Amino acid sequence: MRKWWMVTALILAVQSAPAQSVRSLVNGGNDLYLDRKFADAEVNYRKALEKEKDLVQGHFNLGNALAKQGKNEEAAKEFDLALQKAEQRDTKAYAWYNIGNTHMADQRYEDAVRSYVDALKLNPRDEEAKYNLSYALEKLRQQQQQQQQNKNDKNKNDKNKNDKKKNDKNKQDNQKQNQDQNKDKNQDKNQDKNKQNPPDQQNQAQNRQQQQDKRMSRADAERILEVLKNSEKDVQKKLRARPAGQAKTDKDW
Repeated sequence: MRKWWMVTALILAVQSAPAQSVRSLVNGGNDLYLDRKFADAEVNYRKALEKEKDLVQGHFNLGNALAKQGKNEEAAKEFDLALQKAEQRDTKAYAWYNIGNTHMADQRYEDAVRSYVDALKLNPRDEEAKYNLSYALEKLRQQQQQQQQNKNDKNKNDKNKNDKKKNDKNKQDNQKQNQDQNKDKNQDKNQDKNKQNPPDQQNQAQNRQQQQDKRMSRADAERILEVLKNSEKDVQKKLRARPAGQAKTDKDW
């Protein structure tokens, strides 16, 4: 099966040239190319183009040598130069075909499709161009689907991130609001408590009550002592006459 990435094996030989050296350089480069010595072949083709810059065979074959080394962008430029300078229809068709191959190697499937279409316009019988065009269309469809999936995934991830940020912010706002509300409640509660019984006033009231209790106890003691002076028997009678419910058992004095 012919593979889409295969650079066409067409090697243009120099049939006639203004100088024997140009012909020998190109033909020598072709031999090196067939021996898979692509870097050495590149050197020969470049030397030939230095002597004759418009040489179609030089640009075309140099593009092949560069493509075999993975230098696809440089190769496409050389094929384009060959395309511009070529006069024969088949040579132009092969140039478009090879340009399509360089685009396929770089996964530029849409550009590859256009190049194969242009090649088939010039040579509709080119079965390899038809095969590569079909393959390029399938790869383009897959690429577009993947790009759309990546876009959908990115939008979904962005939405999830935004939702999470929004939820986190709402949660923080709610927590802060609850904290502020609890703080306000505690402050209000303390203010009400202080308002009803300010700490200083409350302590003062307790002290006054204790002092009053003590004064009352001493007064009772003084009264009892005064009574005892007058008559112990009378005191005992008075104490016995008290209702039982009023008898004191506390000895706080």
